[in-house]
Amino acid sequence: MDSDYISVAKILNFHGIKGEAKVGFSKGREKQIADLKKVFVKKNNVFSELNVTSVRFHKQFAIIKFKELSTVNDVEEIKGFDVYLTKKEVEDNLDRDEYLISDLIDMDVYDEDGCCIGTVFQVGENAANNLLSVKDNNGKEHLVPFVKEIVPVVDLEKKRIVINNIEGLIS
Repeated sequence: MDSDYISVAKILNFHGIKGEAKVGFSKGREKQIADLKKVFVKKNNVFSELNVTSVRFHKQFAIIKFKELSTVNDVEEIKGFDVYLTKKEVEDNLDRDEYLISDLIDMDVYDEDGCCIGTVFQVGENAANNLLSVKDNNGKEHLVPFVKEIVPVVDLEKKRIVINNIEGLIS
């Protein structure tokens, strides 16, 4: 099932002639990429396992050698494919106060007085931080900076977020 997997990188191209792949990933995720042992790619709606034999970094990309790929042609077959980990593996490696975007979507948003003021429908980012897109009870959309000072509580079990609704944030 697709919801059991999370995309963490993308196969951009081959690198060299020995079946290495040039892989793009989000900035700040170097340790997660360096620690990869096995990943999955989705081809024809089927997830296939690839075993990582080496990872090195070149500029802002990872150069990854997979046990199953030994030629440029092998890598060409998966060029453009997302690289997935199991959702459980990703969750197990999240830092404190890190969340999967998929877990935040559809969470109810409450103010500090316990009043439900809307629901998260999207998570985006700007240069400074992530942004929660919240649709209020009247259908109006608001952007809420996803920082501890404004979003002190994220309760995954109760699917509930509490925000400090400072003046002008959500009116």
